[in-house]
Amino acid sequence: MKKHSARVAPLSACNSPVLTLTKVEGDEHSRESPAPAEAQMQAGVEVSGRGNRCCWKCSVTQLKKFFWGVAVVLGVCSSWSGSTQLAKLTFKKFDAPFTLTWFATNWNFLFFPLYYIGHVFKSAEKQSPKQRYRECCRFFGDSGLTMKVFFTKAAPFGVLWTLTNYLYLHAIKKINTTDVSVLFCCNKAFVFLLSWIVLRDRFMGVRIVAAILAIAGIVMMTYADGFHSHSVIGIALVVGSASMSALYKVLFKLLLGSAKFGEAALFLSVLSVFNVLFITCIPVILYFTKVEYWSSFDVIPWGNLCGFSILLLTFNILLNFGIAITYPTLISLGIVLSVPVNAIVDHYTSEIVFNSVRVIAIVIIGLGFLLLLLPEEWDVWLMKLLTRLKVRKKEEIPDGNGDIVSGLQSKSRRTRPSMSSFAH
Repeated sequence: MKKHSARVAPLSACNSPVLTLTKVEGDEHSRESPAPAEAQMQAGVEVSGRGNRCCWKCSVTQLKKFFWGVAVVLGVCSSWSGSTQLAKLTFKKFDAPFTLTWFATNWNFLFFPLYYIGHVFKSAEKQSPKQRYRECCRFFGDSGLTMKVFFTKAAPFGVLWTLTNYLYLHAIKKINTTDVSVLFCCNKAFVFLLSWIVLRDRFMGVRIVAAILAIAGIVMMTYADGFHSHSVIGIALVVGSASMSALYKVLFKLLLGSAKFGEAALFLSVLSVFNVLFITCIPVILYFTKVEYWSSFDVIPWGNLCGFSILLLTFNILLNFGIAITYPTLISLGIVLSVPVNAIVDHYTSEIVFNSVRVIAIVIIGLGFLLLLLPEEWDVWLMKLLTRLKVRKKEEIPDGNGDIVSGLQSKSRRTRPSMSSFAH
């Protein structure tokens, strides 16, 4: 209320001289009459100054958010493309994609501790780790994280997480990283289709077009290598990984809804606990059956394994928590930008052939991904923009005609006196 009264105070001060001026004589009235106008001008200047300050603050905030967005986009792009390239390099010395998946998933345990460190530095009301943990556990229900909740709500997502990463890494062994990264972008189209069918989300024609473009790009990518069995298996693995990722996101929204930052961090840390308790046996079985075998632990490139895990952890942190400092659309752009980065690296490090079919497939899938980034109300915004442009054009045409008419009238007025003086 104080702010409101401060804003209207100049207007009440401007009105008071008008009431007093009605009682004075004509000379005083003529001398004092400019005062309300001057006061109104001063008030207008003050109001416009405050408006400019507000606009300046808004623009500075938006600029900060945009620059943070650029930083996050570069981080997402570099971490995703870097982890993909490092995984390709790791498989030359350590041919064990499932073991690499298991090792990298264990690093998810750091999510909740990192979140709590951020909470301590940023939050005004600091809580102990136990208090924060209990508060975040409410995400799983009133009873918290029980064994039943762990097996019904966390375990299925742990399986989907492992399958998504394993199929993606296994595909890197079969085909080049450019094809893998661009085909994985189809997961956004799969998310839309599943959300439309399962969650009954709003139907959008442009997203159906994007899904069709994604499917067409997959077919063209398969055709680019001549339908060889090696490339077909690799493409099928990436499409399977994208499908598992889409199923993970849709089921999360269906069963758990939306999560806050602390709840999401706790959930990802719980997935690492599930990975240690129930997935550890699989790499051991694969080792003793010599499906994923290495002669000694000294042969394992620990630097590559840790580097891949750190880059993948960074990517997931930016993807899940980057929305706090920038726009979600900018974060998604980082995944698309990883495609040309991988293409440049593949061009200099592998024997990839960028024929016309492959290039068209990459462009089609990228275009479909960008169409899926359009907001739900994009058509309304577009119609509003077009109507505004039409209104401006209609306003400009009468103004222009008025200028022409006034010009003709003034010209005729100037010509008439000259003709009368010539007659006399």
